[in-house]
Amino acid sequence: MLHFLSSSPLCPRFLLLPNPPATLRALAMSAAASSSSFRQVRCAAAPVPSLGADEAGTAADEAFQRHTSPSLRRGGAGVAIVWFRNDLRVLDNEALVCAWAASEAVLPVYCVDPRVSAGSTHYFGFPKTGELRAQFLIECLGDLKQNLRKKGLDLLVRHGKPEEILPSIAKAVSAHTVYAHKETCSEELLVERLVRKGLEQVVITQGGTSDQKKHLTPKLQLIWGTTMYHIDDLPFPVSNLPDVYTQFRKAVESKSSVRNCSKLPPSLGPPPCSGLDEAGGWGTIRTLESLGQTVTKSEKGMHFIGGESAALGRVHEYFWKKDQLKIYKETRNGMLGPDYSTKLSPWLASGSLSPRYICEEVKRYEKQRVANDSTYWVLFELIWRDYFRFLSAKYGNSIFHLGGPRKVVSKWSRDQVLFESWRDGRTGYPLIDANMRELSATGFMSNRGRQIVCSFLVRDMGIDWRMGAEWFETCLLDYDPASNYGNWTYGAGVGNDPREDRYFSIPKQAKTYDPDGEYVAYWLPELQSIAKERRNFPGASYIRQIVPLKFDGGHQKKDQQFNRQRRPNMYKR
Repeated sequence: MLHFLSSSPLCPRFLLLPNPPATLRALAMSAAASSSSFRQVRCAAAPVPSLGADEAGTAADEAFQRHTSPSLRRGGAGVAIVWFRNDLRVLDNEALVCAWAASEAVLPVYCVDPRVSAGSTHYFGFPKTGELRAQFLIECLGDLKQNLRKKGLDLLVRHGKPEEILPSIAKAVSAHTVYAHKETCSEELLVERLVRKGLEQVVITQGGTSDQKKHLTPKLQLIWGTTMYHIDDLPFPVSNLPDVYTQFRKAVESKSSVRNCSKLPPSLGPPPCSGLDEAGGWGTIRTLESLGQTVTKSEKGMHFIGGESAALGRVHEYFWKKDQLKIYKETRNGMLGPDYSTKLSPWLASGSLSPRYICEEVKRYEKQRVANDSTYWVLFELIWRDYFRFLSAKYGNSIFHLGGPRKVVSKWSRDQVLFESWRDGRTGYPLIDANMRELSATGFMSNRGRQIVCSFLVRDMGIDWRMGAEWFETCLLDYDPASNYGNWTYGAGVGNDPREDRYFSIPKQAKTYDPDGEYVAYWLPELQSIAKERRNFPGASYIRQIVPLKFDGGHQKKDQQFNRQRRPNMYKR
């Protein structure tokens, strides 16, 4: 469970791979060497991407050039507003291109909604947006503003509710339409309805002389643009979406095609020539500190750089510069280092990167370098991401309910002590604790780690899965509601597919994916002096295990015997 594209939330499937061919083993060893060098630098977080600003900027500029068409013509009139939401990019932003084509001037707007930036999660009241994701989004907005300026526009930023801000701005600049990308989950859909209702109260006047003047109401034009496969191209209506992923995947692969990225004109300008002062000017992108939050820069793990330029730079780095795409399937279950997986999910979640652009780059790579299982597997993961988005449209709020889409009745605990031990990485199981500490420090966790910690919380602890899902909502850089809650319902056994109900054995996972304990020793320095084969099963050399495992392959019994021999009573809870 847990995650698309090697970093996205919760990918509920994995395969046991046979031994790869010698050439792939050599490439995997090269990736392992890169991971080893990462481990040696223990006092600095690795930037993702690792490109310098100039190199990332060059990669982004080249991507824009490939998707710019001088032949595009605009035939509209008046002013159109682009309401940026979870689509913080210029490249392959269909709402932006449609607004340009249907107007003489475009005004890009972003609303910092306090219900999101300073709100709480629905059931358990965790911060809705943690400091790490807030900082990442601030960087995304800064980069979006810069890229819009390169195209002759700018970004108007307002702090407040969109349903209050957008009608006011539409009136000030006499905008005839507000363009935005459509969402699928209830909170976002509610805001769409409120914005539409607010615009209905606005009347603007267009035309020169009194005889030519027209009175009209601005409209909200919603455009689908969040998935690789367009919703209109599915071989069935969303209401008939298969409840089994494999059926969905085979259907779209055989009967649908991925649309090309939308082309950009050389310039998207100009912005409106009047009304901006009345609208309050362009506004500013506030710092995290000015919003009452602070973020402590991690000295370990990875540091993701926000923004479309960084996203395009990471695609260039992983696909073309480091040539890692051809071994993705062999390395994707790693847990340590920047390059065992694509690490594209934070930018996908913020909309700084288009899934269709990734698809195009995969196809270009396959033509110019190699096509194999690894190149396909990136698309396979993107289809998972699409699937969860379409499932959220089909099942609505049930993906947030305790029983999930199938209304499964189960008894769950909300034991605060147990949950906090999981949240803080103090369970007594090094593999769980290391992953949870990485999440708190970086806002990221590997695909494999997410599956393991989810299984432990719901299977071994018996804790209400929504507590885990909401904590991930707080912490993850790559949080999006459809993928996060869709995957947690799968991990908890309440998802739409009853077959996706599996237990992840910690001893087995540790032996398979961290056999030398390098990952746990990196995040739990107290284990570094322990023999490698004992790091994941340290007995009395580590804190006491807070709950027994349901299935442990004999390691639990050995640890308990070791604990009774070595551990003083003061360790008892």
